[in-house]
Amino acid sequence: MLASPFRALASRNYRLWFAGQTVSLLGTWMTQTATLWLTYQLTSSSFAVGVLAFCTQAPSFLLGPLAGTWADRVDGRRLLMITQALSMLQSFALAGFAFAGMIDTAHLLVLGAFQGVVSAFEMPVRQSLIVTFVEDRAHLSNAIALNSTMFNLARLAGPALAGFVIAAWGPAVCYGIDGLSFVAVLACLAMMRLAPREEKKVAERASVWAGVAEGFSYAWNHPLIRTLLVLVTAVSFFGFSYSVLVPEYARDVFKGDSKTLGYLMSGTGIGALMAALYLSTRSSAQGLGRVLGTGGVLLGFGVIAFSQMRSLWTALPCMTAIGLGGVLLMAGSNTMVQTLVDDSKRGRVMALFVMTFTGTTPLSALAAGSLAHRIGTTWTLLASGLIVL
Repeated sequence: MLASPFRALASRNYRLWFAGQTVSLLGTWMTQTATLWLTYQLTSSSFAVGVLAFCTQAPSFLLGPLAGTWADRVDGRRLLMITQALSMLQSFALAGFAFAGMIDTAHLLVLGAFQGVVSAFEMPVRQSLIVTFVEDRAHLSNAIALNSTMFNLARLAGPALAGFVIAAWGPAVCYGIDGLSFVAVLACLAMMRLAPREEKKVAERASVWAGVAEGFSYAWNHPLIRTLLVLVTAVSFFGFSYSVLVPEYARDVFKGDSKTLGYLMSGTGIGALMAALYLSTRSSAQGLGRVLGTGGVLLGFGVIAFSQMRSLWTALPCMTAIGLGGVLLMAGSNTMVQTLVDDSKRGRVMALFVMTFTGTTPLSALAAGSLAHRIGTTWTLLASGLIVL
């Protein structure tokens, strides 16, 4: 009999999903770390890192409502397989340019924007399909927590591994590993046994734009979902802007290299994993409001403390607090929204959740990079943490 924190793994389809995504996300975090480091190495500019983050993540904000409507209409597994295949091609393209010694900021920006468009369609369908992967609906909250666990396991191991790979062989190898990692998730999706078209929720006769409007109306008129989306928007904008400033701290403040950046990114992964494991032990969404509040306080104080650190070893506990608080708040909010939303509107509402979380980040990254250029990184981080609190 499965232990309580892993009860969602009783479902065969979810086990396949968990296995494939764990491998794929490891490669994704390696690529993200390699791109952050390479961009800062090429430009020595936090603003450039912010522009890259904007190009990569803005499509989730711009295309989110449309993507969510598609997630409610089409065969979700097929759409997910297409997006994974396109992401694999993007990673191999980055690897090809890097191996050829041709890669520059233009390549990173264009391919980052391409990946952003793919992710805009991938994330809502991935969120909405979780309910179809789990046979027992009572295990849904556990499945969401385990999703966060595997994400943060990769977030812990991926950046650290990337730091060593970059130091030994360069970023091209990270991109190549990421491309190969998509084979695992594609194979696992192909092996799943799902009821035909069971993800289809929206009537074919309704127009796409009517579906988009219906999703917005439903979320806005649901008081708790509306409150959660507003909360996630605010915290995402101010609380997660630190990520584009970490490369500057790694190289210029802590006098380190790509391995230093990997340690810092993995520090957030440790805290995030702790939060995800805690959430996986909860039996329901009851009492999650207090968890969200605790997470917000930890995130705010973590960012403030990190802004004042001048040593890698004192900064690492701050990064752990940031990761712990961020996942308690974001994964907890995700669980509450997934528990509350009607199945027929799940794709559209989860697209709005992705917009408020991932889609807000590019605007935050651009603002943080620009503000750091004017008033300094330390003051930018300090202000961000205070606003979160």
